Amino acid sequence: MADYSGELLPYEFFWRDHQQWLEEKGYMLRPRYRPGWVPSWLGTDAFYWRFEDGISINFAQLMDAKRVSDGATVAIKRVSRKLHPYELDISQLFSTDPLAADPRNHCVPIYEVLQLPEDSDIILLVMPLLRGYNNPPLQTIGEAVEYFRQVFEGISFMHEHHVAHRDCMNMNIMMDPKPLFPRMYHPQREKRNVDFKGQAKYYTRTACPTKYYFIDFGLSRRYNPANGPPREYPIRGGDRTVPEFCNLEEPCDPFPTDIYYIGNMIREDFLQTFRGLDFMTSLVSDMVQDDPTQRPVISEVAKRFEVQRRTLGFFKLRSRLVRRDEFWVMYIFRTIRHVFRTISYVLTHRPAIPSP
Repeated sequence: MADYSGELLPYEFFWRDHQQWLEEKGYMLRPRYRPGWVPSWLGTDAFYWRFEDGISINFAQLMDAKRVSDGATVAIKRVSRKLHPYELDISQLFSTDPLAADPRNHCVPIYEVLQLPEDSDIILLVMPLLRGYNNPPLQTIGEAVEYFRQVFEGISFMHEHHVAHRDCMNMNIMMDPKPLFPRMYHPQREKRNVDFKGQAKYYTRTACPTKYYFIDFGLSRRYNPANGPPREYPIRGGDRTVPEFCNLEEPCDPFPTDIYYIGNMIREDFLQTFRGLDFMTSLVSDMVQDDPTQRPVISEVAKRFEVQRRTLGFFKLRSRLVRRDEFWVMYIFRTIRHVFRTISYVLTHRPAIPSP
């Protein structure tokens, strides 16, 4: 990689080789992947990374594309049926009415399933383009409260339909970026505008509320409640701190593992990172207990959270999320900006808990 100068990487060849087929299906890839592509930086003195077509994809299995019918940017995920035999069924379960129409459903919708013509094992799932749940960062206690509510609601919805996610770590929780980024951004360089010129501007969640989604059902399973609580050997997901992973030879119930995942996400991403969220400490402590049988079920988590939420007053919810490591100069600057921003929200009747 020391001599890399912007050319297509081996893991991008799949997308280059299927560009014309995808175009026939109604999805246009960026110029980098089209036949006869000539790098636009050739003949210049500029570095390749300054050009839109010099940007490779971040993950080999995930490609961005324009939907020809309406110009919308979508994400296309390559999935192996052999490696992830349940992903398609679970994804389609939550993408089909009546579950798709339920507002409590926070599973990423599947727009279309494309079967690769030359390989029956490979399918492509077409989904909306989403963005990491904390990018840009949440600004207030009220925004964090709404995020927690939606996460608990989404897991509740899955568990009510007997589906355990089994990998609901922070990287698998994303948000709809369209409310915050009305002009959108470059899908592979999220800080840049679509045309790759300038920084992408965005609104806060209080100004433009958004919805959060769970993605990646490759490890998920659906169980028959008539068979009683499921017992399965643990599958290691992204969060390696799960206590059940200490003994992979011991079958366990995967639903309490989901509780640990989201509890540890809140502990690491919020309680250990920001001040002012002590009202979540007791609940999160119970969610991350080493003994899975001692963790609350998701309905109890949601109920306890709602009780705590009702105790939070106007000033608490409007308070800024302050990082524990924030330097005092930045603290003063951000606090002043936050005060003026909050005044504008109050005057325009923006709720402290911004529900979409």
